Amino acid sequence: MTDLGEFLRACRESTSPAETAPATRRVRGLRREEVAQLAGVSVDYYTRLEQGKHATPSDSVIEALARVFRLEAAGRAHLADLARPARARRKQAPPQRVRPAMQQMLASLTGHPALILGRRTDVLAANPLARALLTDWSKLPVKHRNYTRWIFLDPDARAAFLDWPTVAADVVGTVRLNAGRFPDDPGIAELVGELTIKSPEFRTWWNSHKVHQRTHGTKRMTHPAVGPITLRYEALALPGDEDQTLFLYTADPGSPSDDNLKLLALWAAQAVGP
Repeated sequence: MTDLGEFLRACRESTSPAETAPATRRVRGLRREEVAQLAGVSVDYYTRLEQGKHATPSDSVIEALARVFRLEAAGRAHLADLARPARARRKQAPPQRVRPAMQQMLASLTGHPALILGRRTDVLAANPLARALLTDWSKLPVKHRNYTRWIFLDPDARAAFLDWPTVAADVVGTVRLNAGRFPDDPGIAELVGELTIKSPEFRTWWNSHKVHQRTHGTKRMTHPAVGPITLRYEALALPGDEDQTLFLYTADPGSPSDDNLKLLALWAAQAVGP
């Protein structure tokens, strides 16, 4: 079965039949016949799609399936990525680098944690406050400077997030989304392979085929030096730096979290020294 087929099956099995079937029905998900009828295609055609025997659905079929499965924007984009013919897929992307001007901007944000992630969730750059809040990736081997790897394999990450399962599941969804965009990226494949072996939680969420696009939200955290911190984050795409995302964290002014974030900045400065 292809990646497209696996995604379609996962969507079909997780879509509630309540709107299309009697209330007494106890079958989980939709049947292939129901998906085909709702999407306006033949049962044989949809079956071949799910079995990987037909990998190039038209744009209208992709849109119809996305509507049937009630996919959000990230899911629709992922479906379109998986349905692209192999000849239309992107070539292997080059290594990513952060421009010096962006490095300077990060360093100037002394009151706000900020970091830049790449297409594999590699940590390309982080300012001192982000390293104090999360972890100092600069002290790790280059291959280990990855946000997803840190989330799943570092015990400190589990302790840092008060709602770790939600954070971790969303990160897996982001990796799944990027894997669809870059199907031939060996770095993503290597990351998925390692975490599939080492983390049962990652393996479970990866096999669910759910995708997630991080845009903005709230992170509830705790730090051993200053205590609880609730932060809002914005995920900002960097024009001109393809597939790099700036994550900027802020606390509500005058809140206990704002006070604790300022304490963390002082703590970090003292830990580093002059």
